[in-house]
Amino acid sequence: MYNRSMKNLFGLNINELEDYFLSINEKKFKASQVFEWIYDKKIYDIELFSNIKKEIREKLKEDFNLEFIKIKKVEVGSLVRKYLFELLDGNFIEAVLMEHDYGLSVCISSEVGCNMGCRFCESGRLKRVRVLDTYEMVEQIILIENDIKKKIQSVVIMGIGEPFDNYDNVINFVKIINHPKSLAIGARHITISTCGIVPKIEEFSNLPLQINLALSLHAPSDEIRNKIMPINKVYNISKVMQAIKEYINKTNRRVTIEYVMLKGVNDSIDNARSLAKLLHGLNVYVNLIPYNETKNIEYEKSDNILNFKNELLKLGINVTVRKEFGSGISAACGQLRSKEV
Repeated sequence: MYNRSMKNLFGLNINELEDYFLSINEKKFKASQVFEWIYDKKIYDIELFSNIKKEIREKLKEDFNLEFIKIKKVEVGSLVRKYLFELLDGNFIEAVLMEHDYGLSVCISSEVGCNMGCRFCESGRLKRVRVLDTYEMVEQIILIENDIKKKIQSVVIMGIGEPFDNYDNVINFVKIINHPKSLAIGARHITISTCGIVPKIEEFSNLPLQINLALSLHAPSDEIRNKIMPINKVYNISKVMQAIKEYINKTNRRVTIEYVMLKGVNDSIDNARSLAKLLHGLNVYVNLIPYNETKNIEYEKSDNILNFKNELLKLGINVTVRKEFGSGISAACGQLRSKEV
């Protein structure tokens, strides 16, 4: 029987594990030994941690486990793999592996379902069942690496769920995968995407981390954003952009503005001009996302992306168009689901 109250070793950062060993009157360097076993040597049986004496191993087995979520299904497309994971409590999540010219990237989920309810997003059709524990995020990466026998170079937390709605676990996850004795994924190769939870953006701006922030904006005005993103009725564009300005001022880091292109909704030249005015003078760049249609949602892919991009460029806004990945296997942005299908 699965016991969620028992801690999984993959959910502890190095400082937490050091504190644990000190609490049982052992040297804190043993935390590094444990990290070496599970992350470097990929040994997942505590009994086999041979440089740790038997009585300490027995204590570790009493207090922790190394249970894994399971890969239930893998779908393979061009330069992309979609993983369906079954959690230990029977829930499902998805993650996507993408092959870029600069290396391998994984888009992971942070929740089972999502409470944000963005009208254009398949993931949001299932209300949040629960947040993911830290170890359930870490294990998405480990299982994918073990499956492909290659190292992941970058991680984006843009899958199912709003990461800042699971703030503590997500930040702990980032600390773990960034640590040199763990997965050693560089801070600047980790991106957290939020639809604009202002208090958490403010909290995030005070962290001594060099990880990237992406804002899912998707509209240049409250009138449009209210229709497609319910969160805007709580934190409107003015509040969100003020938080982004303060984040940039505090961290001196560039923010990615994500903008999904919806035909006839937010893709006109006037919309581009309004967006340019909103972003003028800020250290940001816009990532235009071709909409990935699904059978359950009525929005359509814009046919005006190039014109929209060129208008932003003309108005001095840095802009790229996101490379399309995985739409053929429902693995593209906005297509992930929290269920087995």
